[in-house]
Amino acid sequence: MQSSVTIPLPSLAETMRLGRHLGQAARPGDIFTLSGDLGAGKTTLTQAIGQGLEVPADCYITSPTFSLLHEYHGRLPIFHMDLYRLGSSAEIHELGFEEYLYGNGLTIIEWPDRLQELMPHSRLDIRLTLVDETARLAILTAYGDMQPRLASLLPQ
Repeated sequence: MQSSVTIPLPSLAETMRLGRHLGQAARPGDIFTLSGDLGAGKTTLTQAIGQGLEVPADCYITSPTFSLLHEYHGRLPIFHMDLYRLGSSAEIHELGFEEYLYGNGLTIIEWPDRLQELMPHSRLDIRLTLVDETARLAILTAYGDMQPRLASLLPQ
């Protein structure tokens, strides 16, 4: 069972607003999965989530494409994973990433399709699609324990 909502993001400011709100609403143990084409805004959204979680401004959030995992500290720790370079859930298991999936912070996972059978039951999936150079469309789908919280995760 899942619940979904589509949010138009006509500008960078709206993308940042959504991200900040998601960060403010995040709770320990939450998992946000981010999907979308290269350049769709996954890392930008993660930067805004970090702002909402009060990650210090001098701590610049970057894509962990080559390091696979970055950790940031704010109101909650953020475990930002980019699984693009991994080929299977076995690699994820070998790296010990499962412990981050159920930790005490917010786990943000780019390219979550690589999780395969490790995909968490409870999560907020955020799919970003390009509309044009500045506009995006975000489809938020809540699974498991995130479903009753979906409305509170949306900016007003």
